[in-house]
Amino acid sequence: MKPNSNKIDAKNEVIFRKKLAIITVVSILLVDQISKVWVKTNMYLDESIPVFGDWFFIHFIENPGMAFGVEFGGEMGKLLLSLFRIVAIGFIAYYIRNLIKQKAPKGLIFSVALVLAGATGNIIDSAFYGLIFSESPPYLPEVATIFPDGGGYASFLHGKVVDMLYFPLIDSHWPHWIPWIGGDRFQFFRPVFNIADSSITVGMALILINQKRYFEHTKSDEKKESSDKLESDQNPE
Repeated sequence: MKPNSNKIDAKNEVIFRKKLAIITVVSILLVDQISKVWVKTNMYLDESIPVFGDWFFIHFIENPGMAFGVEFGGEMGKLLLSLFRIVAIGFIAYYIRNLIKQKAPKGLIFSVALVLAGATGNIIDSAFYGLIFSESPPYLPEVATIFPDGGGYASFLHGKVVDMLYFPLIDSHWPHWIPWIGGDRFQFFRPVFNIADSSITVGMALILINQKRYFEHTKSDEKKESSDKLESDQNPE
């Protein structure tokens, strides 16, 4: 009974970790995509909606490049970035699969799932938003439509990522006595981002903060393999 019970417990641990990864990815993707579609079809480009005073706005911009509004090398750079994201998503998915099989710590699986969800959320924008949405005109009170009659605004993998979360927590000016930048505007936090960017950031932060605890299982496995090899070498058949 005991060996069978241990097998059942081990199987249940794997199933739980698999469900944790799937629920995390699906939940983040739903929130991310619902928020982006709402902003894209209800706000005009560069529109801001105050949420909490002067430090949190829903501010609609479109990002043709990387996370947090960073751009990357024109149309060819955009294509290369999209292809890189697809490869990275495949690698992360494979990595999670191995972590689940190894019964890695649940926190690690959750953290990597956050990164996977974020990367997938942004590649959905790049891959499909150009095909299914009309262009959002700059600085005009017009909103995009979904599935427009004339087709979308860009080809496959050339869509723009929708960003909307804006936290200008500090909005001031540098002291005038500072060379070169004195008197210039200083704003923190300036980048506009989305749920997918947040998911990637939180996932990576959790991994860095908890790396010692998260990767103890790897060290234990390495010690066990080394011990088994040593014992095998000392007791050849």
